[in-house]
Amino acid sequence: MAPFPSGLLVLTAPLGALPRRAAAALAEAAGVVTGPLYVHLQPGLRLDGPAPRPAAPPPAAALIRALAALYAAAAAHRGLDVRVLLGHGHRLARPPRVLLADGGTGDAEPVRVALRELAAAAYGCPPGLPALLLSGSDGPEALPNGSGAELPAYPDVAVGGTFDRLHGAHRLLLSACCLLARRRLLVGVADGELLRHKVLRELIEPYELRAAKLREFLADVKPSVLYDIVPLGDPYGPAVTDPELRCIVVSEETRRGGEAVNKKRIENGLAALELFEIELMEDPYHGHNEEEKISSSSLRQRLLGTLLRPPRDSPTLPPRPYIIGLTGGSGSGKTSIAQRLGQMGAFLIDADALGHAAYLPGSQAHGHVVAAFGAEILNKDGTINRKALGAKVFGNQERLKSLTGIVWPEIARMVRERIGEARAQGKAVVVLDAAVLLEADWQEMVHEVWVAIIPEEEAVKRIVRRDGLSEEAARSRLRSQMSDSQRVQQAQVVLCTLWEPEVTRRQVEKAWELLQQRLSRAPAGPPAN
Repeated sequence: MAPFPSGLLVLTAPLGALPRRAAAALAEAAGVVTGPLYVHLQPGLRLDGPAPRPAAPPPAAALIRALAALYAAAAAHRGLDVRVLLGHGHRLARPPRVLLADGGTGDAEPVRVALRELAAAAYGCPPGLPALLLSGSDGPEALPNGSGAELPAYPDVAVGGTFDRLHGAHRLLLSACCLLARRRLLVGVADGELLRHKVLRELIEPYELRAAKLREFLADVKPSVLYDIVPLGDPYGPAVTDPELRCIVVSEETRRGGEAVNKKRIENGLAALELFEIELMEDPYHGHNEEEKISSSSLRQRLLGTLLRPPRDSPTLPPRPYIIGLTGGSGSGKTSIAQRLGQMGAFLIDADALGHAAYLPGSQAHGHVVAAFGAEILNKDGTINRKALGAKVFGNQERLKSLTGIVWPEIARMVRERIGEARAQGKAVVVLDAAVLLEADWQEMVHEVWVAIIPEEEAVKRIVRRDGLSEEAARSRLRSQMSDSQRVQQAQVVLCTLWEPEVTRRQVEKAWELLQQRLSRAPAGPPAN
């Protein structure tokens, strides 16, 4: 059976039983649904009884625990988009294409009929959707005595965060907000300077995309609440000036931020907000150098070495050898990555070395450079004095453009010659190591762009240590180059050498292994002329 793009899972177990049943139910559902998996909780419902009527569980502590269990179980299935619904009577953003249930005894067909009736009444699902009963279904258990303390209610609630790659901990936090808010939820989304020191900030989704995902999730989960989603350019945002707010939802790690908001509110003559704290969710699958809790930074680290966007599809680019363009700024560790790829079998082309060759007497570029910049740039032996040439173009964009217009095409010609050598040797993969790959538009020569990134502070330390420059000179060099964020926008694969060499080695080996998988699936194509 082909997987469905979206689904609705109806769970009828008591809330207290969900923590131990969630993993099995979601594991089975993950094999059926590839997109959003909506979860309708209705404890004690019998799908084999009278026509079911949709009802939401009470907003109590047991519901928070059940939500935590569901979202924690969902973390075991990367890519599973679980949305536990806290209201009904509305259309869902991605209408379910299959219905799933965990309960029901006796004849299965009446249960399927009841499941379809419930989905139609609660979410307007069309009749005739496929209805599947999970194999672990054994009917509802006896309800425990009560659902725990009822949650407090506030007319207006606030919450803040980065909300990058909306994960289970985000969803639990937002769901708690939906349960607490009776009228409005103010969601502050970190942007601008607040992202500056985030791990792998270049991989953080744009604000517009994060806000759109938040809005869709919240409108699906509980559409009766008014959602006010705003960018945060400072740690406080409108929470310190909004007199209507009564509560701010925090986690263990953001509690101090909530307390800082209250301090500002009091200074502004406003009442302090109630702090409602949600426990952090442990990540049982965290890897080396990743946080023990579920976090966006860990998810971004897992993206390193993976394919972020499809390879370039150019009819003029022969399929073999497959060419990787590797680039990165000064101090990014690009060279060490290239060396490791070479050890694993790639044919390496060092564009920087070819650049030096382009300036040698007898090369096509040599005479053009001398004609353009004068004989005073020559040494006594006829070679070009790179320092003298650099002094002529430094700070002069027009002269620099004139120089690169001479030298870059010559380097590109030599690169193509080297690619031809690799093809003649039967090499499957070529890595073009080029600092100016994107600036020179050499991405037209490669199938994939791989980018090595590093935080600016670490790059400065490396340049100072390696080249003996001052910090100011190192920063000036970095800021004269394309930024990592600009490079990442054009990258198929991103790597980062911030951590110890063993972490970088695993990233590169992961990227190489995934590349080999892509090549094994790709057609070989006709031989190049």
